[in-house]
Amino acid sequence: MVYAPPEELYEFLLDFPGYARYSEYIDRVTQDGDGTPGTNYDLVFSWWKLTYTARSEVTGVDEPERIDWRIVKDIDAEGYWYVEEVSAPDGVDVASRVVLHIEFDPDSASSNAVDLPRLVSLDWVIEKVKPLIHKEATRIVERVVADIEGERRDVDLAIQTGPDSV
Repeated sequence: MVYAPPEELYEFLLDFPGYARYSEYIDRVTQDGDGTPGTNYDLVFSWWKLTYTARSEVTGVDEPERIDWRIVKDIDAEGYWYVEEVSAPDGVDVASRVVLHIEFDPDSASSNAVDLPRLVSLDWVIEKVKPLIHKEATRIVERVVADIEGERRDVDLAIQTGPDSV
């Protein structure tokens, strides 16, 4: 839950290049377009000895609730950002829930997509990265909430995997 109206959060989510300042592993994000459908983003990640650029495209928008996207390079993945107003807790004027939903085919990832060091397998890299995902997601969400709300606080973050995820 974020203590801000959906319209403000939607505008924040459209500023995708700004995400790089929240992550230890995103070096930069470049944008080609204005955030509407057809806009492309290149996200340059680095971790350990690896660097990878993910390319995504905005496929649909429904302001101020939803931004649909897909990955257009190396893996089959798509998803959306969804924002909805929810009941605010006591002492807070307005609150919203933000959902990032991702669907991907793990079998579509190949070792050719990443320039791996000799004797390093993609499976090894994936197993090493999995524990970092929750830690990094929590750090990013806490930083984003602090910027939007003006002060740091603990946040509730749910990461779900598997076919029954919402």
